[in-house]
Amino acid sequence: MRLILASASPRRRDLLGQIGVVPDAVDPGDIDETPRKAELPAIYAARVAAEKGALVATRHPGALILSGDTVVAAGRRILPKTESEEEARACLTLLSGRRHRVFSAITLIDGAGQARHRLSDNVVTFKRLEQAEIDAYIASDEWRGKAGGYAIQGRAAGLIRAIQGSHSAIMGLPLYETRTLLKAAGYPID
Repeated sequence: MRLILASASPRRRDLLGQIGVVPDAVDPGDIDETPRKAELPAIYAARVAAEKGALVATRHPGALILSGDTVVAAGRRILPKTESEEEARACLTLLSGRRHRVFSAITLIDGAGQARHRLSDNVVTFKRLEQAEIDAYIASDEWRGKAGGYAIQGRAAGLIRAIQGSHSAIMGLPLYETRTLLKAAGYPID
């Protein structure tokens, strides 16, 4: 049973390794990830994960396809995967001293083309960030390409007061849900 990871994220590959899973291939599902008008963050995350998986499934008939998407949300607002210092600084300033949600959606498409979906809903609370802390984090360059402008598995861990939910989901792949879907599809795990 071949497993294709429909993601270029090295974090997702590393997280799979934590549960003893090594994909047979990595084939990113490059789709337009622009949110639709008034699309809620949880709906957006689930849609993007499903669309990535569906695209990659067309290229690997009969294989298991695992895709995912992680969204950082401040209320109804979907925060970007930050590409500039200005974006990252704006995200960190917005998240400073407040709770926000991280939605991590996964889709597993089996060899018969049946898709199963899971959504992990998590809450992260940042401490009130001092300007010097934001400046130091920006200087680390760790924010680049990260949803919401931070990586919980790095330096940002020292700025987070609390999390409710799955640490692995906040990193980009909810391992409990992933393991459950893989086992249900007959993938040899354990």
